[in-house]
Amino acid sequence: MDIAENIKRFKEELGNKVELVAVSKTKPIADLQEAYDVGQRIFGENRPQEMQEKAEALPKDIEWHMVGHLQSNKVKYIAPFVSMIHSIDKLSTLKEINKRAKQNERTIKVLLQMHIAEEESKFGMDEEKLTSFLESEKLKNFENIKIVGMMGMATFTDDMDKVRSEFKKLKQIFDQTKANYFNDDPNFSILSMGMSGDYQIGIEEGSNMVRIGSQIFGARN
Repeated sequence: MDIAENIKRFKEELGNKVELVAVSKTKPIADLQEAYDVGQRIFGENRPQEMQEKAEALPKDIEWHMVGHLQSNKVKYIAPFVSMIHSIDKLSTLKEINKRAKQNERTIKVLLQMHIAEEESKFGMDEEKLTSFLESEKLKNFENIKIVGMMGMATFTDDMDKVRSEFKKLKQIFDQTKANYFNDDPNFSILSMGMSGDYQIGIEEGSNMVRIGSQIFGARN
């Protein structure tokens, strides 16, 4: 797997309109360095301690994105350096992120994770939970986080019509949320949907951030 060639190909294909998160979980530091050397700066991990080890070993201008489900007791490992957390679906997690960000004198960007897939095993909020989340009084006290958009994962299936309809639904929720809650906030602008198997459909349906792992680094270790 030629990582450098894969990064160049994606950069060319996506252009400036779609941000590429190179999902590097389980991959050795040498693989990330190879991607870095051809200009990749955003890497996605799903284990806080693994991300912490890689951040210590790799160049400091990397933007680290937490793309997996995050437990509150693990936030402390990544709060000093993480750039964005994609998987917010609970106020309790957000409260902990805000606390740790404050301790580190930082503001951490987050995405709200929506549940759009059929699989129950996938995390995320439904629309009812989203409303109560955004209208919670507690949210107003979180001064060290910035909600910058949404993320969702489609059903793992060969039925691309199903995937498309789920992404379409997420785009509708994103647009409604933007209009109702973030109309005056230019920071709320990221819609992260699409992975190695479905990113093209994600982009067609309005995604401006994709999370690509196996098509860059090969199959998961």
